[in-house]
Amino acid sequence: MNSIWTIARKELSDSLRNRWLLAISLVFATLALGIAWFGAAASGQVGYASTPATIASLASLGIFLIPLIALLLAYDAIVGEEEGGTLLLLMTYPLSRSQLLFGKFLGHGLTLALATFIGFGVAGIAIALLVEDVRIAGLAVAMFRFIASTILLGWGFIALAYLVSVRVSEKPVAAGLALAIWFFFVLVFDLALLGTLVASQGQFSSELLPWLLMLNPTDIYRLLNIVAFSDSAELNGVLSLGAELPIGAAGLWFGLVLWFTVPLTGAIFLFRNRRI
Repeated sequence: MNSIWTIARKELSDSLRNRWLLAISLVFATLALGIAWFGAAASGQVGYASTPATIASLASLGIFLIPLIALLLAYDAIVGEEEGGTLLLLMTYPLSRSQLLFGKFLGHGLTLALATFIGFGVAGIAIALLVEDVRIAGLAVAMFRFIASTILLGWGFIALAYLVSVRVSEKPVAAGLALAIWFFFVLVFDLALLGTLVASQGQFSSELLPWLLMLNPTDIYRLLNIVAFSDSAELNGVLSLGAELPIGAAGLWFGLVLWFTVPLTGAIFLFRNRRI
């Protein structure tokens, strides 16, 4: 465990030194504050709208921003060490490959978690202090749920980045695959599912369709943050299928957990069998 924590601290200190943590925190805080105060500008209003509307808007931002940041943060975790000539040196230390990979994941995961907590936490505190009629308890619960689900979403894409990083041998290839993963899950998946619905003309299994949303962590994330306010937020598009899922919020949380544990386990397996 000491070896894992040593590797994690190194990754975390590297993130602090190269300003990753500071930059991500500032981006999150700035965008969150902007959405909180100007999210209702399209309807001709400026100012804080409501907690459900703010969380829904932040979740819409998160599905684009969090996966991209997570992938950029970790795509070169292993292949970058190999190209830099430091992977062989790390392998001479008294730690296993599983410990090395898990330590790196822990470091990158803590970096993203801290940036998310600081960035969105600052926005939540600003809302609580500056908005007069906001319900503090409701805001705190909503922000905690949003931040926790955002961290899990980020960890899922960090794990996917590790899966790529241990499989390829060149950083440009890893970067290209990381962007392809982002493009598929954020943009293509829902369009493909919508196309399937239209092309099948209602003949596709209605029992199976809602479960297909569980194959995309960004859809789970959106459902988790929107279903929590189902009395004031309507599901639309392919997300309307989520209303038919019988698993509830607990099942959605479990789905996000699986989305980082399964790819991470796969990355550890591939790395243990990889020739260096």
